[in-house]
Amino acid sequence: MTDRLLRLSGLEPFVLTPEIPFVNIGERTNVTGSARFRKLITNRDYAAALEVARDQVENGAQIIDINMDEGLIDSKAVMIEFLNLLAAEPDIARVPVMIDSSKWEVIEAGLQCVQGKPVVNSISMKEGEAQFREQAELCLAYGAAVVVMAFDEQGQADTCARKTEICARAYRILVDEVGFPPQDIIFDPNIFAVATGIPEHDNYGVDFIEATRWIRANLPHVHVSGGVSNLSFSFRGNEPVREAMHAVFLYYAIAAGMDMGIVNAGQLAVYDQIDPELREACEDVVLNRRADATERLLDLAERFRGDGKREERVRDLAWRDWPVEKRIEHALVNGITEFIDADTEAARQAARRPLDVIEGPLMAGMNVVGDLFGAGKMFLPQVVKSARVMKQAVALLLPYMEEEKRLSGAAARENAGRILMATVKGDVHDIGKNIVGVVLACNNYEIIDLGVMVPPQKILETARREKVDAIGLSGLITPSLVEMVHLAAEMEREGFDIPLLIGGATTSKVHTAVKIAPGYGRGQTVHVNDASRAVGVVSNLLSPDNKAGFVAAIRAEYADVADKHARGEAAKSRLPLQAARDNALKLDWDAYAPARPTFAGTRVIDDWDLAEIATYIDWTPFFRAWELKGVYPRILEDEAQGEAARALFADARAMLDRIVAERWFGPRAVVGFWPANAVGDDIRVFADDGRDAELAVLHTLRQQTVKRGPRPNLALSDFVAPVGAAPDWIGGFVVTAGPEEAAVARRFEEAGDDYSAILVKALADRIAEAMAEMLHARVRRELWGTSPDEDFAPDDLTAEPYKGIRPAPGYPAQPDHTEKRTLFALLDAEAATGVRLTESMAMWPGSTVSGLYIGHPESYYFGVGKVERDQVVDYAARKGMDPAEAERWLAPILNYVPGGDAAVAAE
Repeated sequence: MTDRLLRLSGLEPFVLTPEIPFVNIGERTNVTGSARFRKLITNRDYAAALEVARDQVENGAQIIDINMDEGLIDSKAVMIEFLNLLAAEPDIARVPVMIDSSKWEVIEAGLQCVQGKPVVNSISMKEGEAQFREQAELCLAYGAAVVVMAFDEQGQADTCARKTEICARAYRILVDEVGFPPQDIIFDPNIFAVATGIPEHDNYGVDFIEATRWIRANLPHVHVSGGVSNLSFSFRGNEPVREAMHAVFLYYAIAAGMDMGIVNAGQLAVYDQIDPELREACEDVVLNRRADATERLLDLAERFRGDGKREERVRDLAWRDWPVEKRIEHALVNGITEFIDADTEAARQAARRPLDVIEGPLMAGMNVVGDLFGAGKMFLPQVVKSARVMKQAVALLLPYMEEEKRLSGAAARENAGRILMATVKGDVHDIGKNIVGVVLACNNYEIIDLGVMVPPQKILETARREKVDAIGLSGLITPSLVEMVHLAAEMEREGFDIPLLIGGATTSKVHTAVKIAPGYGRGQTVHVNDASRAVGVVSNLLSPDNKAGFVAAIRAEYADVADKHARGEAAKSRLPLQAARDNALKLDWDAYAPARPTFAGTRVIDDWDLAEIATYIDWTPFFRAWELKGVYPRILEDEAQGEAARALFADARAMLDRIVAERWFGPRAVVGFWPANAVGDDIRVFADDGRDAELAVLHTLRQQTVKRGPRPNLALSDFVAPVGAAPDWIGGFVVTAGPEEAAVARRFEEAGDDYSAILVKALADRIAEAMAEMLHARVRRELWGTSPDEDFAPDDLTAEPYKGIRPAPGYPAQPDHTEKRTLFALLDAEAATGVRLTESMAMWPGSTVSGLYIGHPESYYFGVGKVERDQVVDYAARKGMDPAEAERWLAPILNYVPGGDAAVAAE
């Protein structure tokens, strides 16, 4: 029946009849999928951008997909402008348009100006059925066909069962309840990347094909589409292989009923003309026909780089003719895994015992890596890649070693020492610890990694049971410093005398010398500033020849550090609390008219676009996490570090592309605004404008350092209007990249790929920080509107040029981590985002950021610094907290040694 055909139009009608087996939807007019098109749109070069659209139509695109979701542009305005310009180009406008956006306001703007009958891409049930119905009804009113994503409240569908379940539910709502013509429904059951190295992804091609078969058989008159380029993200940069994968996938998907697809119409290989060997390898991957399909296609892929013709690798493989020992060394130094299995097996065949391969060529190669690292000729990312090669080689040898041990009772491999490593109780961060563990393992130390949030008793019990030679502690948040002090004291009490290594972002040589080392007199406590120093420190501490002299030097150094610290603190003048309050910041509140947020209370935000988040990433801290010191992008051209930085950045960008394309993370956020006014050093938060019902009190700490000249002694409350002045507001937020990073990292670790495990955690951290920056920009421009005309690009935001601040509990302006409890309660953050607080007030998942929003244009960041006992007693009373408990949380900033309850009570 003709009334059951999909009818679209641009200037010309397009009817999808049975004689048309497949509709090509041009993908190149999409800023998220085409770097060239994104650059043209960002630079407002619309003439060239229209040429991209024209090329798509000339190359056979029957519909063109237009997407303007880019963080640097006003997507709504640009969508309208581009569609209006396109309408004046008859050779382009003759085909129907697919209006593509993750933002409904952009879609609706496009619907209001496009000519003909378009397609909306897309709607889904991710926000629930109510919004789904509303958007479907609007699409129906505008006369548009609609793409429906297989996405519901639980997330995107990845298995065949989930895809068909969601599509069936959506069909029932659209057809039976909304009255949507079924022929105008196009289901997108999600094409995800295959051949990623993660086993769970291997069946994604089959899942899509089988879901398509079910949809066409069971949901009458609908169509099936998908973004075909997603399938091959693992092979970005190798276009011939990608084209072959797309052609193979479409061959089977079209046979199953897929009748539309977003593809590059000018780059589709002909199935029958694909090299038979490559075609078979692609079929093995797409159809998941064999366990080693990914590895075989990877091995084959290099031969098909270039202009689409079969080529041999254009790289120097002369080293493959070297003796096996030198080949292994070369692979280790350069992080090449491709040939290590074959070379390790060759070495095993020539060796007397498999253990000899480890203690011979493998350790010799790692010694070269260690020497180069120590000499500054290799950098941390390269060393971690070397460790990946080493692990792969050892994994091949282990079965032979176990068998030998079983048959002959042969001795196990001797290591340089056994090191226990743990992130202390309450803390969830482990990137630095994992890096140090990898570096030590590269140097023949056996690592026992207990993970994160490890109680002190478990650390000590494991250390005693496993007879470890040293313990390494890591922590990021300031309460972890207290845990380290406690654990050192416990080691002293229980009679340990092994070295204790201290590391992590909040740790320092001064804190170690002043607070930790004095409590562990039997052994030696050493602060390890970074991974590059770990090997030297551990080597000296465990060396019978070097230990005594090294320990004596450390103790003398730490005694001097502690003495200088004490003298420096004694020389600093501090004010009594009341005098500091008398010198508080005085703002002109009569001249201040606080902006009113667009809503009061909280709002959950979970429609995050990972591609847009990526544009807000500040890459400089990413390189610092890998101990590459410099500012991005200049670090890429650094004379010493540039090569390592460029290689790391390329790996990071490739993984980030996969994170975006395959949606590895599920970002979520909650944001809230409440009426607020300051009372002294406190900020009172109210339920409504009447300011009668008090929701909570945010407590702040005040600087007590004597200031020179007119500079004030600040507290965060100084930036909020006092009671009796203007009715002010305060905001709060929690953003998280999601818990998925832990599972992804664990899969890499289980595969022996520590490099990728660390990489994904570092990127998750950057994504969370980017979300915080991105949300703050939205708060200033829209949600609160303190700076509605602000127009900073994402790259500008690292310099914090904007007005207003987002201070966080546990950071210098408010060092008390327990204030997170109040913030989380106001936001109902755990229910809204899944983020929870540990007993030490760390946030889990670790890739999470939280804080307050203060909107006063004269607000700025500062550090409280050291505080005196009078403020701690006052602060504890205001919070209703025991003074000793307050001292525990504020321990890193106390300017006195706690004297117990009696001394505090005397105040």
